[in-house]
Amino acid sequence: MTRIVMDDVLREKLNGLGEILELCDASGKVLARVVPAAPQLTPEDLIPPIGEEELARRLNSSPTRTYTTAEVLRHLESL
Repeated sequence: MTRIVMDDVLREKLNGLGEILELCDASGKVLARVVPAAPQLTPEDLIPPIGEEELARRLNSSPTRTYTTAEVLRHLESL
């Protein structure tokens, strides 16, 4: 794999690179697509933005019946 070290000018042009980027020549021909590296997550990033009370409210407000994994597997095996 070839590695290119970005200078400050290129870093400014990429502007944080939060999405896939196409590198093109002067005629507009796509030469490469650059996919940004996945960000490093901390355990705090994985905490849902809603609390336990809201989760319980959503679970209890479901208008349809819910099924356990075992129930779903039994149904699928019966098909």
